[in-house]
Amino acid sequence: MTIELTQKQFRRLLDLVYTGNWIMNSIRGEDRFKDYDEVESLVFAQCITNGMTSLVESFNGELIPSRKFAEGGIHEAIMTYEDTVFFEILAEELARRDMDYEDIGPHNFDELTSRIDAYISEFEANGTDNIVLDI
Repeated sequence: MTIELTQKQFRRLLDLVYTGNWIMNSIRGEDRFKDYDEVESLVFAQCITNGMTSLVESFNGELIPSRKFAEGGIHEAIMTYEDTVFFEILAEELARRDMDYEDIGPHNFDELTSRIDAYISEFEANGTDNIVLDI
């Protein structure tokens, strides 16, 4: 298979491959999906022949994203995504709890979205500062 990319497109592909493998494997410890690691290694190996050698390094005989790549801002993008997803899931779960976990349909969808929006507004203004748990 051959794919032709500009340098900029290839650089974006590196971000996508790294982010995808991060999502698939970052929480798996030793039980990683090796096939995703292999694809990441194959794609990052292309850095060597495409003038981006600083973005790849060898570790235990495998080519992996370099520290320079990993510290170049990609984790800020991942963290922004994770924060957004966390607050969106939390808002929906709290809204559903407030509605006694009833099935959502046309009759109460607007109420659900209104509650979610209210929680999102609260989180945007205060983060988790106002969350209180009675344990």
